[in-house]
Amino acid sequence: MPRLCISAPSGITFVRKCKGERMPFDGRVLSGIAVLAAAVERGSFTRAGETLGLSASGVSRAVARLESRVGVRLLDRTTRSLRLTSEGARLYDLAAPHLAGLEAAADAASEAAQDVRGHLRASVNPIFARHILAGRLGEFATRHPSLRLTLVQQPDVGDLVAEGVDVAIRFGPQIQPGLSVRLLLETRVLTVASPAYLARRGRPEAPAELAGHECLQFVDPRTGRPFEWEFRRATETVPVPIAGALTLGDVDTMVAACLAGAGVAQVLALGVERHLASGALVDLFPDWPGETYPLFAVRPARRLAPARVTTFIDFCAEIAEPPRRSSQQISAR
Repeated sequence: MPRLCISAPSGITFVRKCKGERMPFDGRVLSGIAVLAAAVERGSFTRAGETLGLSASGVSRAVARLESRVGVRLLDRTTRSLRLTSEGARLYDLAAPHLAGLEAAADAASEAAQDVRGHLRASVNPIFARHILAGRLGEFATRHPSLRLTLVQQPDVGDLVAEGVDVAIRFGPQIQPGLSVRLLLETRVLTVASPAYLARRGRPEAPAELAGHECLQFVDPRTGRPFEWEFRRATETVPVPIAGALTLGDVDTMVAACLAGAGVAQVLALGVERHLASGALVDLFPDWPGETYPLFAVRPARRLAPARVTTFIDFCAEIAEPPRRSSQQISAR
């Protein structure tokens, strides 16, 4: 069991007995381990430096000092990648939970002062960003003037830690390990077409009739394959095989193509309310209302999330509720 002693001028030193020898660990070791963890989690000295406010060479020197301090090589470096040695992997695995705990403790202390501050990097799905969040960002900034928020748009997949993201707002099931997940809303999946397309090809009266129509397929980023189409109501679920010449990977492109009469599309009600309200798109099967798609707030799992992260998640949950009701009402008309 280590004991805590105070030594001047270096400050706090942890001392343990190791085979009869005295081995001090001071704040420089803790700092070096934090830099090592950032390099491992971000995948490069450059990206670690961006997170820590250091240059890539500064990160490299900090890791080298740590290696000199502990007496073993911790990272194998090439021009393209970093790889932990076995000793480095052991150090990282043992130290990482404690670093997270220290960060959580500091955030808890900050939260106690009721002042959310620092820098938050959030990856936000473009549908949620465009149709719900954008109009409320000024309100969020006014509530939390000491918090700097950076929004990025990345696919609803990927490693948050490696991407340097504190929290993500993502559509679809979140099954990756090591994540804490909170459901924000569920929006209906609608099957829609433009009046021009329906005038040209006729309106299908049942989902099974889609087999004779040109359907716009959309790629699932998790699998790289087009989403399968299903229709649900009560306890009934009907899968429908569809076909079409166009397979798309961008939601805005698919909606624009559908508006232009290119085919039938499955879209989220959250993103097309104004097109439904104006009549530019027609909900083909309002009597099949059971197919929905969830939106989650996702963060790296830890015992205590930073105050800035929980504040942003709470705000997103607050503003998500009214649009959920609105999208259901509009699509039912």
